[in-house]
Amino acid sequence: MAMHTNHPVSALPTAPPRETTGHLLLRAWCVAVLVLALGGVGLVNAVGPVVTAAVVIASAVVSAVVWLVTRPPLAVRRLPWLAFGYLAWATASLTWSAWPAASVLTWLLLVITTFQGLFVGAVLTWRDVVRAVASAAKWIVGLSLVFELVVSVFVRGPVLPGFVIPDERMDPIVYWSRDNLFDGGRIQGVFGNANLLAAVMLVAIIVFSIRLAAGAPRRVLLVVWIALAAFLFVRAGSATAFISAAFVALVLGTVLVMRTARRPGERTRWYLLYAVIGLGGAATLWFGRSALFGLLGRDADLTGREGIWADVIARADQHPVIGWGFSTPWIATEPLIDGWIVDHGQTVVQAHSMWLDAYLQLGAIGVALLALVYLAYLWRSWFFAVDRPRWDLRDDRPHSPLTLLPTLIGALLVVQGLTESGPLLLWGWMFVVLFGSKIKQTPLVGVGPSEQSMSIERGELQRPTP
Repeated sequence: MAMHTNHPVSALPTAPPRETTGHLLLRAWCVAVLVLALGGVGLVNAVGPVVTAAVVIASAVVSAVVWLVTRPPLAVRRLPWLAFGYLAWATASLTWSAWPAASVLTWLLLVITTFQGLFVGAVLTWRDVVRAVASAAKWIVGLSLVFELVVSVFVRGPVLPGFVIPDERMDPIVYWSRDNLFDGGRIQGVFGNANLLAAVMLVAIIVFSIRLAAGAPRRVLLVVWIALAAFLFVRAGSATAFISAAFVALVLGTVLVMRTARRPGERTRWYLLYAVIGLGGAATLWFGRSALFGLLGRDADLTGREGIWADVIARADQHPVIGWGFSTPWIATEPLIDGWIVDHGQTVVQAHSMWLDAYLQLGAIGVALLALVYLAYLWRSWFFAVDRPRWDLRDDRPHSPLTLLPTLIGALLVVQGLTESGPLLLWGWMFVVLFGSKIKQTPLVGVGPSEQSMSIERGELQRPTP
């Protein structure tokens, strides 16, 4: 016989899971570290290299303390040992460097960047890593837009680094901002360089889109952020960034097609097709560069890069095996660098190719080590994106949009590295270390000891009862 009762049949309502304060602070600090990596050039323009160096060193000390306190799970054998090999060779080059002071300073930057990449990957889950990169990108997008807006509305003229307003007309290459926001010219954001701005805006578009595909909250705001980043990307007018975006789109399409494969060997024909497309596109880009770069408003010699490359190769060939010594970036005050290659009256501080830069500094051995680092990174990130997550007999689990981030960033870095040295320092190198080590430590999103222990801190899982 049914009986009436006032007691509910369903379980009592419970509060939604909430992140611990400690984890919120941890993620906020990781966002600050990523902002420093993405926008470090802007900080140099704002406060100078000395203050920036102090901030960078202090941030490394804080991260080290946080790492010791949190003590996240870490498999030593799954560390990015190839990246450590490149770092070790750069360290060894200090003994024969032709510019020892520059080598020590830039080596310290490389060590800190490597450590920070390991730190962020170790203390955050995959979801938090993507979220933190997106938050850092928002800061850079917002700061760049506000900076250009303030210059155009209030200053109404070019601005030099250090917030100095010039008294007379100077070569535009020295300006931090050229006051081009409202006149249709190329804008440079907080970087003072349109190519650097465009590259970071492409990173922002990628990570915002992945967050959108992953079902992140406040989707309308994400669309607005994508639109703002796209606006800055287009207004930067970087030919390299446009080509990078096309290559990223090609890689994205390839990954999505590969994910549809159901039978062994089905991917082979797609690999062959895209290999033909990739090689054909590269050949078309090289042999038709005059017409293509003409459409983009650039010279066929890649805005003087071919001349820079010739000078770099000529010097690098004098020490082809071990190089002249590590220095990324070059220090303009070094006697062997000052006045060596001059562009618009300014000493050039990079080879405008990460491969030629590595050849000049670390010789053929350094180039080989760098190639191994990128081959390992691209290999792991590719299968991280295309393979279905599987750790048991079940083979129908859905792919996560989050797994797209490492391989798309890798595609961007590969193209950027052909004409820029950016992938060797700051956010370029940090992302290679961060994503490379994270994939090795946690090859499945949300699965594994490190992901589960940190999910407890986020409030997603309950602590096991003793």
